[in-house]
Amino acid sequence: MTLKQLFAPSDMTEGKPWEKIVIFTLPMLIGNIAQQLYSTVDSIVVGKYVGDNALAAVGSSSPILNLLLVLFMGISVGAGVMVSQFFGAKNRRELSITIGNCITLTALASLIIMVVGALGIRPLLELLNTPESIIDWCDSYLMILIMGIAGCAYYNILCGILRGLGDSISALLYLLVATVLNIILDLFFVATLHMGVAGVALATVIAQAISAVLCVIKLCKMEDIFDMGVSHLKISGHHTMTIIRLGLPSGLTQAIFSLAMIIVQSLTNSFGELVIAANVIIMRVDGFAMMPNFSFGTAMTTYAGQNVGARRYDRVEQGSRQGTLIAVITSTVITGLILIFGKYLMGIFTDTTELVNLSANMMKILAVGYIAMAVTQCLSGVMRGAGDTMTPMWISLITTVAIRVPLAYGIAFLTRTPELPNGAYQSIWISLLSSWVMGAVITSICYLKGGWKKKALSLN
Repeated sequence: MTLKQLFAPSDMTEGKPWEKIVIFTLPMLIGNIAQQLYSTVDSIVVGKYVGDNALAAVGSSSPILNLLLVLFMGISVGAGVMVSQFFGAKNRRELSITIGNCITLTALASLIIMVVGALGIRPLLELLNTPESIIDWCDSYLMILIMGIAGCAYYNILCGILRGLGDSISALLYLLVATVLNIILDLFFVATLHMGVAGVALATVIAQAISAVLCVIKLCKMEDIFDMGVSHLKISGHHTMTIIRLGLPSGLTQAIFSLAMIIVQSLTNSFGELVIAANVIIMRVDGFAMMPNFSFGTAMTTYAGQNVGARRYDRVEQGSRQGTLIAVITSTVITGLILIFGKYLMGIFTDTTELVNLSANMMKILAVGYIAMAVTQCLSGVMRGAGDTMTPMWISLITTVAIRVPLAYGIAFLTRTPELPNGAYQSIWISLLSSWVMGAVITSICYLKGGWKKKALSLN
């Protein structure tokens, strides 16, 4: 494979399914790991240079930030499905209009998020009973990220477009450049200028903006595949509504998930700064452990989308089996590594022995859940790629709202004692593991029932 071919869009309608999926997934996996380094490096730098409370502040802000990003997540998923299907069908005109509409929608969504975020961050932090010791840090961290939200939004959506075209290499390259820059700026703003949590937020904003610019440059050079003119940026009612229709279920899923995280964060806050900091560390390690699942899930969406567009339905099912098996094997290996080396991973974030031990013990509760999530992400990716974005939304709604949140508060309530007035803090992670396992079971049943096949046929 030549360098030019490596950076070219990938046609996943031909060749061995497992090979196409793996080749597409690997650079995306490296990219997702690099993207996870944004928040992880933020946590490591503030944990080492500022303290455990600053670490708690950065981490406890994440659920709120994720809630504000749901608009972009919805646009990104809708764009990815449409782009992959039009690319698979070799429909240049529809592909061009779709990409142009995504760029315009992202600009509008960025403005909305900036306004809503600026007005609602502080009241939401207070509503969640954020400890006084970290609330100001949370506020400043979130405010800076929200004001620079356009860079993050465009990077994620333009990467979604590139992946829909089968090009996961370019997005990886640009992200690696931005990640290195983010690390350098983190150390400069925090260790040298002593800017605290505001410094890591500013570093993230600058790095993401650069990665977005690089994506734009790449898309502008892909004239052989689609057109990018001013006329294509004009909002098309049909294309916009289709993007929203396909992306809204995923956006709502993320909104539901983020709201659940906020509700659970309120429970976490009641256990004090040590448990908050432990949860931050666990979620950072979790982010890396979950990356293969998310990467395979995105790859399956692109793979299914292109083959549905080309009406290669036999390849969709074949690739579904092969991709899911590879993802399960990968997650099994990761689970083993977490169980063996968990304590060493936690020690990267803090020198506090009590915090390291607490985080490592709680991580063991979640470990086996990554295997279940491999099944959920892959099969959900296939359904989304086929145009069935509603089923994964309902599954997420059930597992998060009906299982995770009630279970977390229920266990905490039932384990209250004079020594533990708020209950057992293990409830946070036991409830998450339970929701993951049930999600895999429900997703498998829905996939096997085959409703997504009817949706694929209706799109063609």
